[in-house]
Amino acid sequence: MSRTVKIVAIEPVTHDVDRYVMEKPKGYEFSPGQATEVAINKPDWADEKRPFTFTSLPGWDRLEFTIKHYSDHDGVTNALRSLQAGDELLIGEPWGTIEYKGPGTFIAGGAGVTPFIAILRSLEAQGKIAGHRLIFANKTEADIIHRAEFDAMAGLETVYVLSNEEKDGFEHGHVDKDLLKRHIDDLSQQIYLCGPRPMQTAVKSDLNDLGADPDALVFEK
Repeated sequence: MSRTVKIVAIEPVTHDVDRYVMEKPKGYEFSPGQATEVAINKPDWADEKRPFTFTSLPGWDRLEFTIKHYSDHDGVTNALRSLQAGDELLIGEPWGTIEYKGPGTFIAGGAGVTPFIAILRSLEAQGKIAGHRLIFANKTEADIIHRAEFDAMAGLETVYVLSNEEKDGFEHGHVDKDLLKRHIDDLSQQIYLCGPRPMQTAVKSDLNDLGADPDALVFEK
């Protein structure tokens, strides 16, 4: 069932990522890490549904999505960037297999961090963020979504990986076997993974080679 929600605010997060805040339908429930199908409530766009992850928490009185826009093709994310407060979106029912199952390491690539935003916010709100790690891969420092918020989560270990820049304080390259060995000392812990498909495939293969517990790996199936 589709529900109509009005946009309350749109705010920039990075140069190509925006935060969309919307009214929350009465009785609408989801879990941190879940997503839903979203469409723009305008002619020619209402049937163009795309999956986006909730970055708000279930207890908030508003819904929030953190959405990356892709300027290299004329699609839904670019159309979203033309919207403003007062415009409407259509959302479906929540779904998704990424859910929190215990302490561990979150590995994200680019906009793949979005399921982890709500999970980490939830852990921080409960005072349970300590002992978790975020390995977050991007092309450049300017691409890092919500870096200041992650850095402010006391007890969260952050490892930022840049593929197109070499800078002090950052890993350079990709999330590969050597990087995983350096930063994950216990491969029996929960490992959460979300990012571009090629990255997920490579990281899952590397984790398997390193002896990680396949039953402890959480990703979108």
